[in-house]
Amino acid sequence: MSVNAKMFNQAKTLRLHTGNIVNRSRIKKKCPGSPSEELQDCIQATLSDWFSQTKLNIENFKDTLDCSIPEATDAITPEEREELKVSAKLFLCESDKSSIKEAVNLACQTLAVSQLDSVIIAPPGPPEGATQALAHLQPAWEELEALVHSQQIAAIGTSDLDKDLLEQLYNWAQVKPSSNQVNLASCCVMPPDLTAFAKEFDIQLLTHNDAKELMSAAAFQQALQEGTQDLSVADWRLEWVLRYSIIVKSRGIIKSKGYLVSARKASP
Repeated sequence: MSVNAKMFNQAKTLRLHTGNIVNRSRIKKKCPGSPSEELQDCIQATLSDWFSQTKLNIENFKDTLDCSIPEATDAITPEEREELKVSAKLFLCESDKSSIKEAVNLACQTLAVSQLDSVIIAPPGPPEGATQALAHLQPAWEELEALVHSQQIAAIGTSDLDKDLLEQLYNWAQVKPSSNQVNLASCCVMPPDLTAFAKEFDIQLLTHNDAKELMSAAAFQQALQEGTQDLSVADWRLEWVLRYSIIVKSRGIIKSKGYLVSARKASP
């Protein structure tokens, strides 16, 4: 068994950075599918490249495995920072709010910036049989507000809130949402009450095509299995996924886009 395989088997946490997928030939050759398919391809390709290219020393190994391809990083230089807008959408797979700070810290560190221009949060769905309520959103929103106060995020937004829930969040929140993403699959036309409320309170309405569950446990394990050449993956659980994009402000083009992924091995 290779050293990398041994370390994967010993690891308790996995951190994966796909690098700039705009430039990755392996991923570009495929026809663009859904965001979920793109993420699965990215995880599989990054792990596969990492296993074949990276040589690690097992003696210094703790329990977190960092899988990133060195030449694929997107570090932003201080000279170009002003010209770029760094946006992220954070998908939480579990309701552990400490993941938010962890994900934002990792994104800032990976991209070599002190602040993300905007972060949209997609918290896990409500418990079985319950409807989404303000109480489900509040812990995550408070965590985001703290990151705005510490100047790690400039603006924060929500995803898939209807007018009533957006209004409740707006009235309760200290830091108001600057945007709300609406899934075009669920409504081809923006609901008029949502449009009117957003206009009145200066909330930008954006569209997206992400699935309610960006990645199922089965799809994640399949990507791990293919990327690691069939090592044991049954105990790994996806914690969060942060998708970022870096846009050149003056030209409106995407300079780079990628994913940061965190997973944890369930204790036996």
